[in-house]
Amino acid sequence: MRHLAGRLTALLAVVAVIGLLPRLTRTDPALTILRARYADRPPTPETLDAIRAETGLDGSPLDALADWPARLLRGDLGTSWVSGQPVAPDAISALGVSLTLMGASLAVSLLVAAALATPTLRRGARRRNVPAGAGTTAAVLAALPEFLIAAVLAAVVAVRLDLLPALGWGTPAHAVLPALALGVPAGALLGRLLDDALPAAFAEPWARAASAAGLPGHRTARHALRRTLPGLLPQLGLIVVGLTGGAVAVETLCAIPGLGGTALAAALAQDLPVLQGCVLLLLLLGTAAGLAARLASRTLLGPALGDGALPALVPPAARARRSPAVGALLLAALFAAVVLAGLLRDPLHIDAAARLAGPSAAHPFGTDSLGRDILARLAHGAARTVLTAVAVSAATLLLGLALGAVRAGALTETANALPAILTGLVVAGIAGPGPWSAAAAVTAVAWAPLAAHTAALYAQERAAPHVAAARALGAGRLHLLRRHVLPGVLPPVARHAALRVPALALALASLGFLGLGAAPPSPEWGRMLSENLPYAERAPWSVLAPAIALAVLGALAALTTAAVRGRSPRKTTAPGLG
Repeated sequence: MRHLAGRLTALLAVVAVIGLLPRLTRTDPALTILRARYADRPPTPETLDAIRAETGLDGSPLDALADWPARLLRGDLGTSWVSGQPVAPDAISALGVSLTLMGASLAVSLLVAAALATPTLRRGARRRNVPAGAGTTAAVLAALPEFLIAAVLAAVVAVRLDLLPALGWGTPAHAVLPALALGVPAGALLGRLLDDALPAAFAEPWARAASAAGLPGHRTARHALRRTLPGLLPQLGLIVVGLTGGAVAVETLCAIPGLGGTALAAALAQDLPVLQGCVLLLLLLGTAAGLAARLASRTLLGPALGDGALPALVPPAARARRSPAVGALLLAALFAAVVLAGLLRDPLHIDAAARLAGPSAAHPFGTDSLGRDILARLAHGAARTVLTAVAVSAATLLLGLALGAVRAGALTETANALPAILTGLVVAGIAGPGPWSAAAAVTAVAWAPLAAHTAALYAQERAAPHVAAARALGAGRLHLLRRHVLPGVLPPVARHAALRVPALALALASLGFLGLGAAPPSPEWGRMLSENLPYAERAPWSVLAPAIALAVLGALAALTTAAVRGRSPRKTTAPGLG
């Protein structure tokens, strides 16, 4: 009951903030309605007063907030300021579309995760102590922008091969391409986390005992999968919500009338009743997914979680390998050389005679639709995009560790249910557009997956027998946290944060493209992708350059974390020592 009350409080708080947006952003709802319904009328005080009286906006914002829950209990989500139609039918219809798309995308993501983790499962079933190997591949796939995958699939599969429809909604065939675009990056992230946890499960004593007893390898693999799933189920719940409300770009590109696109359109038009209804449905979905993940995790762990009999997942000591470190150094050197070469060029110079020119000696990476050098824009945007993404990643890591340790489940689910684009609109409306507003908006929601990961691992680490033994020997809370809990929580969560750096870079740049970040014509990777996407078929180099840069960033993060992991394996200490 306490968890449900916390989630209800967080839900009402977010809806109240949305309801107060006109006051926070200093905009007049009556003027929004006038522009949408009566564009031919002048905005005179008399006309605005008449609109306020007609729509019930003549009272205070607190009166409207007090009336909203009462109408909600009757199933009334209000009336759209733009169309004048009831919100509930359109919002529920959009939710149905998004849930259908989410189901298809989730199936794709689970297949991708299984494909990435299968080699480790096979090696573990055969009792081969081989480190996890899906890191670089998963990082590259997770770094690919969803809307870029959707655009490439539409150009190749729908236009050139004429196999599947690229636009619209209504038949199962319409869901295939957007489901692939959404499911591949999500599945890569899930597969990377699963592949990161499996070696520790196979290194536990029960696995060695099962092998000595002649238990078939497939049963050992199944039990190892069950051992690692409780720590990943919260991530799966967050992915479910993210695939439902966070598919804004793909829904817009594929003309899908889903909930994320509806919420974004309502936010841009300042249609607050529609925005409130969409966000409410997303929050309810987030709460349901979080509670289901929590229940499933407790069911899989059984009584060991409460009895303090759950052994900690300790990764096996990896053999010293130079390949991750060498690969990271070579990739970093190549990336730095490209950036240095581009910094010597002018990213704002326009050569109208060389619009969409292919790679040449004058323009090694070609030019964009305005004739600007892509190498120059890629290099000048690297510092802003990468450094800001790394700073945001560090901030989200700290927030995720802190809030995950105190198990702020309600706040985590609420933050995850809000797409970064919608949060960016709110922050920009309050503080004004700019790079700091975009960074604040992404930070405000991007910590949620790390907090969920931290909370799941934190609960398992605290249930380990060595923690109970240390507590019985008189160890204090600080000692338990520093020597027994954090060594099992921090490394996987830090690797998770590093894996999300490319996604953060893309989220920041997407907000910049919408006018909520750095103003044009400043070079940003996401802006480059969005600006050149219409010319992808004619000039693919204009899109491939920033896309490859994001993939390289993901691969570099995976190789770096693999190198660090190989050099600093976790050590366990006897209770009470050290």
